[in-house]
Amino acid sequence: MSDRRRIDPVWLIRSAAVFGSGAAAIAAFVFFLRFGASAGIGVIDLFRALLMLVATFWLAWGASQALLGLVSGRVLTRKTSGPLQSRVVVLVPIYEEDPVATFSRIAAMDRSVMDATDGAGFDFAILSDTQDAVVAARERLWYLRLLRERAGQGRIFYRRRARNEGRKAGNIEDFIRGSGAAYDFAIILDADSIMEGETMVEMALRMQDEPSLGLLQTLPVVVHARSLFGRVMQFAAAFHSPVFARGLARLQGRTGPFWGHNAIIRVRAFAQSCGLPEIPGRAPFGGPILSHDYVEAALLARAGWTVRLDADLGGSFEEGPENLIDHAKRDRRWCQGNLQHARLLAVPGLPGWSRFVFVQGILSYVVALFWAGFLVASILSPTMTSETGYFPIADWPVPAFSTADATVAAGLLIGIFGLLILPKLLICMDAVLRRRVRGFGGGLRAVVSTVAELLVSSVLAPILMMFQLRAIAQVLSGRDGGWPVQNRDGARLGVRQAFAATYFVVATGLLGMVLTYVLSPGIVLWLLPVTAPMILSPFIVAWSSREARGWLFTTPQELEPAPVLRLRAATLDDWLQDARYDPVIGAASSAAGQSDARPVHV
Repeated sequence: MSDRRRIDPVWLIRSAAVFGSGAAAIAAFVFFLRFGASAGIGVIDLFRALLMLVATFWLAWGASQALLGLVSGRVLTRKTSGPLQSRVVVLVPIYEEDPVATFSRIAAMDRSVMDATDGAGFDFAILSDTQDAVVAARERLWYLRLLRERAGQGRIFYRRRARNEGRKAGNIEDFIRGSGAAYDFAIILDADSIMEGETMVEMALRMQDEPSLGLLQTLPVVVHARSLFGRVMQFAAAFHSPVFARGLARLQGRTGPFWGHNAIIRVRAFAQSCGLPEIPGRAPFGGPILSHDYVEAALLARAGWTVRLDADLGGSFEEGPENLIDHAKRDRRWCQGNLQHARLLAVPGLPGWSRFVFVQGILSYVVALFWAGFLVASILSPTMTSETGYFPIADWPVPAFSTADATVAAGLLIGIFGLLILPKLLICMDAVLRRRVRGFGGGLRAVVSTVAELLVSSVLAPILMMFQLRAIAQVLSGRDGGWPVQNRDGARLGVRQAFAATYFVVATGLLGMVLTYVLSPGIVLWLLPVTAPMILSPFIVAWSSREARGWLFTTPQELEPAPVLRLRAATLDDWLQDARYDPVIGAASSAAGQSDARPVHV
């Protein structure tokens, strides 16, 4: 027998995805140049074709993940053995959060863990970085309420740092340095995360069964959305994300992702591998690493640990922003954090795939520049080329193509929109064939919701692109976005509030329309799908922030909530009836602001 080395299947999958995405990008590049050949290829045409090349590669890369997820089929649950012989701590970092909402989740998870096992080996640690004295007082108050709620059950600890150095990553690092030796594994959550006890036990068992496993990531499902914006995001996460996650898991293999929450780590591996120094220099490119999760995954892989995404793990949930403005605020921090990774590409010893993941993260934001550049170049193109070509009649909005050119143009248009829309339509078809649509209210409701999600996302896309462009401009100009407090209340926005946040989007849309009308009147109608949502952005943002309970965008957790979600709802209802606690905070707020900010004791 020959002694040929076995080819790594993950390497083959990665090569196929990169080659396929590159081929699609090159095809778009060639098609676009062919599209402009009849009037001669100028510098502006070549520039637009290059922009199209990069943007198409990014679209094709996303589509390849969906196709991989579809051909992967159904993920079988991995077999694990028991009993659990390891100690696990559930870490809940918080920063200026509502303690009633957060601690009621912890109460539900503690009870869920107790129902899944006898509770031995599981602790909860609330790690507060809150700086506001009144919020800190409320945390202490409701922590005591949480202890009374779970008296004699699981062990729940609370500590608050006086200074939030290193932000969330520093908060977790501080706990691991001080208390990590007491535990084998740590489940890291966000303040809005909640997980089934059975899921947490299963995660710990998988870590226990595989000594080389350093981090295991679950796929969080968005729940409790009320607004139209939130429900669209929630439906997309529940319906499309599992397929994309399966494809991502196939691509990443042992060098998988870490999204910073709803994951379990091996404490020893994390302590040995994931110390994060500050990047030299001033923010935004220096200072604490904001998108620390990607870096921690890369450091674990560099040390030889497996980092894996298990898409078959259910019972993992989170909540999302309820309006586009809150989403943009969070996205601003992610943008700065991902662009910081440009400083880390040359870190010694990192696996090549980890460096490629850094590039992907950077490109996920920089691609907005390419699309914007393409639009601007398209507006300027007629002023830099011949008056003839595809618009020989002044102000005529429909281009005049030859038969061959029309075929090329149609192919290019179909290809670009196909990369955007086809993956989701294929996922919908697959869900119908596999009867996964039952959990979404049936086939008709799932199909209509998919089409509606595509339409709403298309309307929101130009507005989101403008926020990303502003974020990139702020980072490149040296502005530090910091780590803003997240608004989880989901308050509805009025048109005036929305305009205050989107005025620059409106101004850019109007300017684009005027310039297009003056310089390239023939493409005004073609750019309306981009400029119209920008001009109407205050109304769109306000409209999408309204509550939208109804037939569309139904998810399985709405039809049949998971047990831990029902436990949390019951706990929260009970706590909200106990209104005698918060008036104490109100009475103490002025004193707390004038004193040494000591917490109120009850």
